[in-house]
Amino acid sequence: MQSSDNENVSVIPIVGIGGLSKTTLAKLVYKDERVVGHFSTKVWVYVSEEFDVETLVTKILKEMKGDENYSDFSMEQLQSHLRNELDGRKFFLVFDDVWNQDREKWLKLKELLMDGANRSKILVTTRKKSVASIMGSFPMQELKGLSKKDCLSIFVKCAFNDEEDKQYFPNLLKIGEQIVEKCARFLSLDSEIWKLEQNQDGIMAMLNLSYYDLPHHLKQCLALSSMFRKNYKIGNQDLIQFWMAQGLIQSMGQNATMEDIGETYINDLLSRSFFQDVEEILPGVYYNFKMHDLVHDLAMFFAQNEYFILSFRKEDIPKRIQHVSFSNTHWPNEEYEASRFLEKLNSAIRTIDFLSASCSKSFLNACFLRFKCIRVLELSASRFEALPNSIGDLKHLRYLSLNENTVIKKLPSSICKLYHLQTLLLFGCSKLEELPRGIGNMINLRSLMMTTKQRDISLQWLNSLQDLDIIHCLNFEVLLKGMGSLTALRKLVIANCPNLASLSPRIKLLTTLEVLLITSCEKLDFMDGEAEEQEDTQTFGSLRVLRFQDLPRLETLPKWLLHDTTSNTPRELLLADCPYIRALPETGLQKLTHLQKLEIEDCPQLTERCRAKTGEDWQRIAHIPEIYVAEKRFHLFRGWMKTGNRVVELDAREGVIKCGSSSMIG
Repeated sequence: MQSSDNENVSVIPIVGIGGLSKTTLAKLVYKDERVVGHFSTKVWVYVSEEFDVETLVTKILKEMKGDENYSDFSMEQLQSHLRNELDGRKFFLVFDDVWNQDREKWLKLKELLMDGANRSKILVTTRKKSVASIMGSFPMQELKGLSKKDCLSIFVKCAFNDEEDKQYFPNLLKIGEQIVEKCARFLSLDSEIWKLEQNQDGIMAMLNLSYYDLPHHLKQCLALSSMFRKNYKIGNQDLIQFWMAQGLIQSMGQNATMEDIGETYINDLLSRSFFQDVEEILPGVYYNFKMHDLVHDLAMFFAQNEYFILSFRKEDIPKRIQHVSFSNTHWPNEEYEASRFLEKLNSAIRTIDFLSASCSKSFLNACFLRFKCIRVLELSASRFEALPNSIGDLKHLRYLSLNENTVIKKLPSSICKLYHLQTLLLFGCSKLEELPRGIGNMINLRSLMMTTKQRDISLQWLNSLQDLDIIHCLNFEVLLKGMGSLTALRKLVIANCPNLASLSPRIKLLTTLEVLLITSCEKLDFMDGEAEEQEDTQTFGSLRVLRFQDLPRLETLPKWLLHDTTSNTPRELLLADCPYIRALPETGLQKLTHLQKLEIEDCPQLTERCRAKTGEDWQRIAHIPEIYVAEKRFHLFRGWMKTGNRVVELDAREGVIKCGSSSMIG
């Protein structure tokens, strides 16, 4: 397709109401082999309601250059980098879910994209024809709903096994025709969801039925989930921590933790299709999911009296607002001016999310002085070199995120007065010198994720801590002084700590630990400090998942894992990218009587020794119900898997697994 004008870059809009699979169609085009081969560069950018040119340029650059940090770049620097990256390149760029109707904003961005090679393409998905007319250089491609005939055909194929069923159940077929009648009309409607809120035959009526069928606590949880922007990959742990902070998770009695109850909430919403597109990160532990655009609209509709996205010049602010996001605009530096603006808001604000907005320390201090009831404070990707001491006055604060703040060096000591804080996120704080010494005062802290420059970490007295993530701590050498006090710890993740040489045998004192993940620690070998006299000490009592990954010095499994035959041993064990692990212990794995799943990936010597039925270590693992062994060379996976008594050879090329010969274990 070639543009009707003389520009190098053509813009093709896809238009249709929410739910018509505009994004799905765009993804099919984006991934098509003919497209992949035709363009030297492909970029996908999710836009949504806020069309900020600086933000979009940054997103494009990050997609092209990886995870480089552009937070310190001026707009002029961003423009220069983008022009250089696109210069002479034939690119395919997708802008997904565009709402912007400001022609000047689009022209400003468009000007930066015109340096691409001839026949470059931009694909735009939008619900609004006005957006398509502003952006498009091609006639808009408008998606329509299926015809009633096509809908009925699909419905019948899904509902009935064969043609005979229709004859035996004519009454069901009539009901199906009525269902299709409603669906067909839904898919051909031209208006948007907000125009249908009073139309009980429209989309809102259908979604309302599902919403009103939810128990009260899930209605609240779903509505506030709309604070995660459209198309955002929501982490199960992130959402549960947010719900906990808002007091939305109700006790179910017995021994269930709030985290466990939160998981049941998510599973319930998944089963009702309010959440979708589940992506496993660590199966059964960490996963992401999304809300469909229409479900997000629904959640926003029911949260509209409590949640609001603010810009500095906003005048008509609802009085009942309790949760606010500050849009990506520049906020006043003068505390007096900031205070005047904040007085428009209800003083009982419970959530503040800065959405990467640029604001001064004085503006932040004004927020702390005005809103004493804050429960959630989201400051991810902020550029504060220090936090105001007044943060210690936020007695109700449950959730604080400073993730990806790459300039902050120190936390104020007053932060240790946040006795009710449940979640503290410091991932990516690469300049942070150390945790405050009084962190043990945070007696209700349940989740801590951190990046610091300190060599050793003491977390004594954190008796409520359940999740601990130590990530990118480049100087970290000694694991957890006071480990015995972490009596509630259930998940421990240690990742990208290149100077960590050994784990103390006292790690086995974590009797409540369920998940242990250690990855990318290049000096770690588990050998140092394994005192023989401690071998009779009680070891892990609850471990479910154990993963060792990218540990180039690991030669054998740690003794503290294998010596105790009475413990409730791991259900899953993964060894990946450990090239020097040579063999499994002679009797060790037989002691892991609860082990249900073993995965070995890219451990060349171990892979050969564990070969099904013929490998030297086969008899040491044959009792395990599920085994997966694979090795990657270039773009080729080879290996085998065992499920029950069946062994299957695997040959995977370009992401497609081909099952070869299989045999039964006699």
